Amino acid sequence: MIGVVHLPPLPGSPMSSPGFQACLDRALFDAEALADGGAVGVIVENLGDAPFEPAAVEPHVVAMLGVIAREVRQRFGDRLSVGVNALRNDAAGAIGAAAAAGARFVRVNVHTGAMVTDQGIIQGRARETLLYRARVAPQIGIAADVLVKHARPLGPADLTQVARDTWHRGCADALIITGSGTGRPTDPSDLVTVRDAVPECVLWLGSGLTPERARVVRRLMDGAIVGTWLHQDADLAAPLDVERVRRIVGALQG
Repeated sequence: MIGVVHLPPLPGSPMSSPGFQACLDRALFDAEALADGGAVGVIVENLGDAPFEPAAVEPHVVAMLGVIAREVRQRFGDRLSVGVNALRNDAAGAIGAAAAAGARFVRVNVHTGAMVTDQGIIQGRARETLLYRARVAPQIGIAADVLVKHARPLGPADLTQVARDTWHRGCADALIITGSGTGRPTDPSDLVTVRDAVPECVLWLGSGLTPERARVVRRLMDGAIVGTWLHQDADLAAPLDVERVRRIVGALQG
């Protein structure tokens, strides 16, 4: 189970920020809940920065993500693999922050193809991303969404072909399958479709997991990214709840 540290608005965000130190303190608190609850990984992401930049985030966001991810790794790196997601789709910024932090992976929402989102049209830049990773931090893994949440393809899209393209042509290191939005359940049949299409892939579920759903889908995937349900009362504004982390981990382990 990979938990998500949903950062409050960073300084300079459209919404009022509590300040960088408060964002760092919250990240460390939530990461501790994940480590103590039995998670194996954590993604640090700037969820509070909505509305998001569609492509490159501002330089201070990359810097702050790098500092926060590094603090999380230094304190919990013996228990958690650390990743970075620079929302909405700044793959290069995420890789830069991850390299500075010593993180192990990044999440890229649109790695191949193009999607219509609430930020407008977002296009994947797999070639640029892979070239930049090779220059800066070739050891960092790329976990790429397939038909990412909060988005629609520009035209008809076949999940099977998109998954194959993301894995074989986009050279992703893991594929992520989500529901329609943050906290929305992932359709188990989508996991089956992608597994059948790309049986050798590393397959992660990316949204909407609860203990009940975990018992149904745990054999269909290699891992799960869990965010919303881990917060107290599943409230994104509240801190993570270590007991909820333990319940999800227990359900996944059977």
